Amino acid sequence: MIDESRVSGGALSSDGVAADVALAEVRRLRAADRPTHGGRLFAYVYDPAVPGLDELAAAAHRESAHVNGLDPTAFPSLLAMENALVGAAGRVLGGGPGTTAPDVVGSVTSGGTESLILAVKAARDAHPEIAAPRIVVPASAHAAFAKAAHYLRVALDVVPVSLDTLRPEPAAMAAAIGPETVLVACSAPSYAHGVVDPVAEIAAVAADAGVRCHVDACFGGWTLPYLRRLGEPVPAFDFTVPGVTSISVDLHKYAYAPKGVSVLLHRDAALRAPQYFAYADWPGYTMINPVIASTRSGGPIAAAYATLRHLGDAGYLRLAAVTRDAVAGLADAVRAVDSLRLLAEPESTVVCFTATEDGPDLFVLVDELTARGWHTQPQLSYAGLPASVHLTVTASVAPRVAEFGPDLAAAVAAAQAVGPVRLPAELASLVGALTPEALTPEVVAGLAGGLGLGGGPDTGASGPLPDRMALVNTLLDAAPPALRERLLVEFVGLLQRPTWGSDD
Repeated sequence: MIDESRVSGGALSSDGVAADVALAEVRRLRAADRPTHGGRLFAYVYDPAVPGLDELAAAAHRESAHVNGLDPTAFPSLLAMENALVGAAGRVLGGGPGTTAPDVVGSVTSGGTESLILAVKAARDAHPEIAAPRIVVPASAHAAFAKAAHYLRVALDVVPVSLDTLRPEPAAMAAAIGPETVLVACSAPSYAHGVVDPVAEIAAVAADAGVRCHVDACFGGWTLPYLRRLGEPVPAFDFTVPGVTSISVDLHKYAYAPKGVSVLLHRDAALRAPQYFAYADWPGYTMINPVIASTRSGGPIAAAYATLRHLGDAGYLRLAAVTRDAVAGLADAVRAVDSLRLLAEPESTVVCFTATEDGPDLFVLVDELTARGWHTQPQLSYAGLPASVHLTVTASVAPRVAEFGPDLAAAVAAAQAVGPVRLPAELASLVGALTPEALTPEVVAGLAGGLGLGGGPDTGASGPLPDRMALVNTLLDAAPPALRERLLVEFVGLLQRPTWGSDD
């Protein structure tokens, strides 16, 4: 955790500091972060463990960091690199010359969330005659669809997923489509569990209804085609599927580019056209934006371009094979522990597991794994689905697989010895009675103090968060989703405090 007393006040000093001092401060702050390399962080970052790749990407980023994507006529280098990235993504995902989707076009965005927001915007704006547009998504769809619906004032129709398959039923998706539906979405794969939705069937029902179908392949779109080439039974999900009108894929995930670069592809230019925003009714320059941002640094795009050029098709095929083997090894490690079970058989690059009825408290287990140097992602229970532990597996994990099994077994034994977390009676009763509207600043402060949020000598924390998060996760798991959302908004708000500093 960050000890804010070691941060040199605010960012703005009176006379500036030497370059080496500023860089040393950044490095000191970075020392508190989770490790981005080494194969022990199973979320948030994607590490191929390719020697020299970081240095190449950083050099390419530096070359174009000050290039502005606002005007491609001023900086044609950026336009050329964007078009090359779109072409590469379209080729990987079944489009381009000689395919059944020869006219695929696309845009480079800052990440998967922006790609999904733009997919929803394009679908909404393609139907100005629909006053109250709606989109249909499975419950397992990424939360960015809900964010898009919220930002764009589009209604969200959520279809439950099977507790057995973790996928939506195509018939249920079809039944949810109505006259105001502008988009149907599915995942390849879903982030939480790593399973591929029945894309062909969902795209077919969308096409029958005359509705666009977006495939969120942000997470796995770059690896699934390579896994198929390696002989894995990957179902059809890309532009080879009739009815798929758009696909998103994040290059800063399994294309191993630095953050943040995603690509949003459309089957043809007419489908992409409503994505653009143009405005000329003011005395300045006419604004024309294919994506949400106007000014965009060329750094991430150049870094992604250099990464793809360096690794190449053969490199990605090799990395997919290494990752596949790592997934298999981690899944075997889970199967070897009697009190754990896989929530789904791995289909992509995710291992997701839960506990049996007599198994350990998963949130305590996550803390025990963290204590052993393994940083996993706990997922709360939802609509009949149990709490689970999510592992995003990258190529860098492969050399660590043999270490994970014994550590997992030891962490399970330690978690069972500790026993399940019990919320203090006052917290349990408070959560049971609370509504989001009842969260006053005083109530939030009391909850935060009881959970050890905010740091201080009496909280058992070395920073703004407690060293162990099982109690926090248990409280959130006990709360319904609407209350979870509000609690997390308030808790994160407590953490995001300005550092004012002083004249120095």
